[in-house]
Amino acid sequence: MESKRDRETFISLYEKIYGDLYRFAFYTLKNRQDAEDVVQDTAADAYGSFGKLRSLESFRGWIFKILSNKCRRRLKEYLIKPMELPSDLKTEEDMAEKIQVREAFWALSDEERLIVSMHVFAGYTGKEIARILHKKEGTIRSKESRALKKMAQMLEE
Repeated sequence: MESKRDRETFISLYEKIYGDLYRFAFYTLKNRQDAEDVVQDTAADAYGSFGKLRSLESFRGWIFKILSNKCRRRLKEYLIKPMELPSDLKTEEDMAEKIQVREAFWALSDEERLIVSMHVFAGYTGKEIARILHKKEGTIRSKESRALKKMAQMLEE
């Protein structure tokens, strides 16, 4: 980062989307502390590379790409360590349903989980997701549709 103006510009842009970054990370990772960590790591990396950003209009997509990569790496770590069940589970039936939904979600590919998370949990439109992931909007809609159908089929079984 070269100047005070660059620093102020970064802070201004970052403050506008912090909530979206955190929501995306939280809904993707389902863990408050991990979401805070990846958002903080994303901000640090983005700040360090901010001078390389070609246009301010691409800031949102650029920083979300950094965040989605960090979330993807963290999700891979989850596969290694055992999953902790939430303490607020009410009944065995509720617990079984939550486990089935979670298992169906985790059975999706990394890309499918990312797309579903961005739309369902973070509230992004297909157009926004396509822009962030550098894919066509129709491709995003198709992948999300197939992913949700896969989950529904797994839940029916």
